[in-house]
Amino acid sequence: MKKIGSFRNPAAEDRYFAAYDRAMAECPEPGAVVNIRTHHGITRVYRYGDNGAPIVLLPGLMATSACYAALLPALAEQNTVYAIDTLGEAGGSVHKMPFKDIRDRACALDDVFERLDLTAVHLVGGSTGGWHAVNQAIHAPGRLASIGLLDATTVTAPFARKVFRYGLPAAVFDSERLWRRFTTWSAGEDILDQPAARLVLAGVRCYRARVPFQVCPSEKALRSIELPTLALFGGRSVVHDPAAAAARLESLVPHADVEILPDAGHYLYLRPEDRDLIIERLLKWVA
Repeated sequence: MKKIGSFRNPAAEDRYFAAYDRAMAECPEPGAVVNIRTHHGITRVYRYGDNGAPIVLLPGLMATSACYAALLPALAEQNTVYAIDTLGEAGGSVHKMPFKDIRDRACALDDVFERLDLTAVHLVGGSTGGWHAVNQAIHAPGRLASIGLLDATTVTAPFARKVFRYGLPAAVFDSERLWRRFTTWSAGEDILDQPAARLVLAGVRCYRARVPFQVCPSEKALRSIELPTLALFGGRSVVHDPAAAAARLESLVPHADVEILPDAGHYLYLRPEDRDLIIERLLKWVA
């Protein structure tokens, strides 16, 4: 890669951050907001709580820290939680230097942990954030205690064809109707009026990401993961085949604790009952 991510123009940046502020208002008040300067740019980190082992949350594509609003209060009661806006995507982080490859992305996140003086990190990622957690476990595991995957995509199964069948027309024509169809299909219900969902759409519309293409890791790379691994999949997830993804992960990472939540979709903690179960699983895992 020779380019860096940026907003399309100043007006688009203003529109985006108006949506960002609305979505972040759904989160509890952070104990600290830190901008970590590293070789590849400035990474925005929100800290919640100040007790227990460190949990670092990585969002889905363009979702930012705002996507974890519903999980933060419970997780931060017992642990110190760091929610990160992914460098290279829309959000509070600012991309400064190109990423050469996916290993560079792991190095950039490791730099953040070093600047925060974090070790024994429990790294939790949802959707694309789960891919980042796996990428970290493969290429820069030294500061990690474990990884947690919440319906992680492109780790052990590719995207379903319908992701492109619904997503590409929405992206090309940028139609509110087509975006609503895509998000309703992917979430299992109409969520587009929720601030966090509007923020993702604002990111797609307003920001040009320039990051290495995200592909499933090789079998050899997945077998190299030695960290304790918790993986939760949504039984009703439509963006990939959750049963196939879970089975392949169990095969390639046999020490992983893998579970399919039968009634959850890709947005794993959308329903309150699934949310409570995920919080319980994560807190027990970290403890």
